[in-house]
Amino acid sequence: MVILFDLDGTLTDSGEGITKCAQLALNYFGIHIEDRMQLRCFVGPPLRESFPKFGVPENRVEEAITVFRSRYLTVGKFENVPYPGIETLLQTLKEQGHRLYVATSKPESTAVEILNKFELSKYFIRICGASMDSGRDSKEAVIAYLLELEGRAQKTVMVGDTAFDVIGAAAHKIPTIGVSWGYGDVDEMRSSGACAIANTPEELCNLLMQEAEKA
Repeated sequence: MVILFDLDGTLTDSGEGITKCAQLALNYFGIHIEDRMQLRCFVGPPLRESFPKFGVPENRVEEAITVFRSRYLTVGKFENVPYPGIETLLQTLKEQGHRLYVATSKPESTAVEILNKFELSKYFIRICGASMDSGRDSKEAVIAYLLELEGRAQKTVMVGDTAFDVIGAAAHKIPTIGVSWGYGDVDEMRSSGACAIANTPEELCNLLMQEAEKA
């Protein structure tokens, strides 16, 4: 079975770095959000979709992204840690013969760097992410890119923590198992069509085994 993993909020807890960088970029526009918990919604979705929700004018979104990345690409990307149990999960799935990929809306080069730092890259056949321009930044577009490169397997499952993962995978008729430990809303994932919700990596492993048996 082919398993596509989201990165932020699914494999690693990247909230500290992302929210601090979002706060910096919003401050640049005179938009002051003191409570970084309000910026958790920046974890996962494309930045181009998130900044306008906080009042950044559409014609200045690219400027906001530049400010965000000025901190993120030097400091913020390392304010990040794998969730407990994730490496054991990946090791188990790979040993079982599943083909593992990453499909993230984070820029691909940054995703590779982060997974290399945590020595998780070895579990994945390919790490696919967004391009640095706006040409490929949605989950749907990233998955389309991955399928174009790798071809489509008979049985493929997405694993992610937000409705964006569910919707992006559904565009390619790929079911999604949501995880509750990330930054998305479980009810939104369910209403968007998630086939199941896992509360721990161990539970996720069991759900993936059940999906594999359906193949």
